[in-house]
Amino acid sequence: MVIKVFLASSSGSTAIKKKQQDVVGFLEALKVDYAQLDIACNEENRMWMRQNVPEDKKPANGIPLPPQIFNEEGYCGDYDTFFDAKEDNSVYAFLGLPPPPGSKEAEQADKAHIVENGNHAEEILDDSIEVPVEERNGDAHVEEEQAEEADEEEGEGGEEEAEEEAANDEATEEETAGDEALAEEEEEAVGETDEAQAEEEEQEEEDLQSEEEEELRQLEEEEEDLEETQEEEAE
Repeated sequence: MVIKVFLASSSGSTAIKKKQQDVVGFLEALKVDYAQLDIACNEENRMWMRQNVPEDKKPANGIPLPPQIFNEEGYCGDYDTFFDAKEDNSVYAFLGLPPPPGSKEAEQADKAHIVENGNHAEEILDDSIEVPVEERNGDAHVEEEQAEEADEEEGEGGEEEAEEEAANDEATEEETAGDEALAEEEEEAVGETDEAQAEEEEQEEEDLQSEEEEELRQLEEEEEDLEETQEEEAE
């Protein structure tokens, strides 16, 4: 099967040239065999393209513009449908070609085939086979068993919980007593510290007062000496 791409080699439209380059470049990237058919230099190619584009795919004026893509005589689509197929990873389906193994399109096709045909084996239940209680009753049976086990555990664990609570109360009382004793010791230590600071401050005041008295005494002596000196000079 040969993919035919109808192009206009001498088109004056920049948009058409860009679309043609986009189609050709993508086919070359996919290594798809294709043939370029020029409708600008070949009247036969142009007429064939116009006649084989389906009527419902033609524009309002009835003249389809390149690029137009065919698989042999089968119409694939124009640039817009090609672009949509490229975005959806379905170019091979658009071209009517089988996707190569390992490609994204091949993986998508395999998944679609599995969903369509349903390869999952269905399990058939036989009435002669005994179904476990858990499977017959579902979660309800499991919930009943869990409730019974919880009741038994509550009965057995009631005494243990009471003993643990009593032990916790004793431990709390001991911790409280220890905290009170520690608080008293801290208060005593703080009181002793305050007394020591008060004594230090009192001693500092006494030392300061002594220094002031000594300075005053020296000043008086200096004044007396000065007066005596002045008297001697006056004589």
